[in-house]
Amino acid sequence: MPVEVQVLARAVRQARYRQHRALDSRLAGAGTTLAQWDALRAISRAPGASARALAAETFQSEQAFGALAGRLAAQGLIDRRPGLRRSREHRLTPAGEKILEAGQQIADEVLTELFSPLSEGERATLLNLLLRVGASP
Repeated sequence: MPVEVQVLARAVRQARYRQHRALDSRLAGAGTTLAQWDALRAISRAPGASARALAAETFQSEQAFGALAGRLAAQGLIDRRPGLRRSREHRLTPAGEKILEAGQQIADEVLTELFSPLSEGERATLLNLLLRVGASP
């Protein structure tokens, strides 16, 4: 029996929604949000990166990322410095590193719970399938 693509897409969105809600709820206990923690994670992976690169990495518009980065800077979690031309470079502060680390532990716990119904083999299969779909033009 063929799988309806709209049903499949809804199941993917439902799993993503559940993941986001669980992460956002638990990250609040560490004093951050999912969007903030994701931005800190992106900056940690690419210190000195521009807002354009970080926006792409976090699936946001440049404008949305710029506003988020402004809030993170105001909280003392990142440092923004002039970069090439009109760009700004982003780096974590020690306070940002601390929030990132707390968030990493929370994310590991939440995601372990979320994927616990799947065996290790099923997780590997799911990852490979999602990577194939994500790489499609």
